[in-house]
This record gives sequence, structure tokens and C-alpha cells, in this order.
Amino acid sequence: MDAIEALTSRSSAKSFGDMTPTRDHIDTILRAAVRAPDHGRLRPWRFMLIEGEQRAKFGDILAASALRRTPNLSAGDLQRERDKAKRAPLIILVACRIVPGTKVPAIEQLMAVGAATQNILLGLHNFGYAAAWKTGEAAYDPEVKKSLGLNSDDHIVGFVYAGGGLGALFAPGKPAVLEDAMLSFPG
Repeated sequence: MDAIEALTSRSSAKSFGDMTPTRDHIDTILRAAVRAPDHGRLRPWRFMLIEGEQRAKFGDILAASALRRTPNLSAGDLQRERDKAKRAPLIILVACRIVPGTKVPAIEQLMAVGAATQNILLGLHNFGYAAAWKTGEAAYDPEVKKSLGLNSDDHIVGFVYAGGGLGALFAPGKPAVLEDAMLSFPG
């Protein structure tokens, strides 16, 4: 798949199948991630692979976060939070560790990590895996960061769900319309 084909055909998945991306593919994808534009060469990205039995523990972390936000959450809603961790065989947590004391503003460091996340999605697509970038309220919960061993001032940019095999279908999505995104220079 060439770069333009990958860019124009990538779509967020609605299901992921049960095949975990191979270690070789993950290594290549993460090497592509760290090639994202990085003003100041600060390398603010951090990645964590959550797979196998780790997903159950991650599900418990998500459920605890939901319970802190809504103490009277029903048992069914609590289970739905736990089940989010089992949507895909692999979750790549992408975080930004802001490098202080540089001329590069925090927003530019966060955008670099966003670009790295897009590279992860494109890499997964290139190898034929289904993927989706998710956040949700848990991504902004300080206790979630603590439970995952992140620093309190780290930013969880997203959870990339990925998998392949039977059932990994891409959501059709509505086609992007370039004209809707175009602005005219004033005057």
C-alpha cells in the first residue's frame, strides 16, 4: 500500500477481530510513530502495550474511574466499562510527557504525539489491522494515570484499539468532504 492510498483509505474500525498484531508489525508501527514531526526533537511520546490478561486489569481501572465519576453506577454499566478493555486484542496507550523548560510550547508537544498516534493508525492500516483511536473520560482521570504508572502531569492522548482477523470490519463512515474544511482568507 502506498502512502496516499493509506491516507485516503484509512477508517476507524467498529470491530477488531481476535488476532493480535505481530511483534514485528508492532515494532515497525512504533518506529513509524516516532518519526512524527517533533519540533525541538523532544520526543514527548510514550507508548504502553496492553494485551492479553493485562486487559482485564485495564478494564478494572476503567470501571474504577467510572465509579469515581458516578458512584451509583449500575452493575451493568460497570461491566460495560470493564468490557471496553476487551474490545480488541491490543490497546496501545499513547501518552505525552511534556518536556518543560524548552522553547517548544506544550501544545506543540501534544500535537507531535497526536501525529505519532496518526502514524500508528496508518501503520496498523498498512498491515491490514483494524484500529480506532479512543479517549473517553478515563483518559483525563488522574487516578487512571497513576494506576497505569504514568506521571500526574502526563497526558493520555488516546487508547488505540487494534486487531485483525475474522470480524475486523471498518466502519463505513461518512466520506470526508474537503470543501467543508476549507476556509477563505479574510479580505
